[in-house]
Amino acid sequence: MVHLHPYGKSALSNDSNDSLLESSPFQKKIRALEQDILRMGSLVEKSCRLSHEAMFGRNLAALKEIDAIDREIDKFYRRIDVESAQLMAIASPAAKDLRILNAFIQMVRDLERVGDYAEDLGDLAVKMFPYPVHECMPELEKMSTTARTMLAQSLVAVAELDGEARGSLESLDDKVDASYESIYNHLANQHNFRGSLEPVMLLTLSIRCLERMADHANNVARRVNYIITGHHY
Repeated sequence: MVHLHPYGKSALSNDSNDSLLESSPFQKKIRALEQDILRMGSLVEKSCRLSHEAMFGRNLAALKEIDAIDREIDKFYRRIDVESAQLMAIASPAAKDLRILNAFIQMVRDLERVGDYAEDLGDLAVKMFPYPVHECMPELEKMSTTARTMLAQSLVAVAELDGEARGSLESLDDKVDASYESIYNHLANQHNFRGSLEPVMLLTLSIRCLERMADHANNVARRVNYIITGHHY
């Protein structure tokens, strides 16, 4: 779970009157939004962990919590999205603060999508459960572990306003993409195929979920970089 960490002054305040700005109602609202994003992120992390346990630990009981967690994630998403938009419309924020609020709106969309893909992965785990464990599962599990690592690191980047985290996440995302290509090619080029086609279809859908989860986690780190630099990657 990510520990909440305040933003640095360089992003949330001007060069002068820092102490006054940090205690202003507007700045307090931004900090409250940041904390809500991290709380939402912690729920998304939990959902990803549960779907991972179901898929690779064959622990379907882990899925009992996912629906309730997803509803909480959606509540955070809607609230943060609305409150950020309201601040943009009502407070007439300066350029830096406008960047932050815009990034917040994009972050929660990315996190909400990761939560949805985690829920989808849980559904796929249920459908795959009756079938023997496929030979691609170790590589698939590696994809899931890397995607979860990316999510955790992206949330740390949000908490610490670490624009440099984007570089390490790009490298991890490349690994996920490589695993995706490897598994997809293996499944697509099977010869003398026998038995039900469903497990292959389910595996294909699973790697797509994990690849998208990694992309959205990577996007969160890119939003942090945008807050700092003002440039879209």
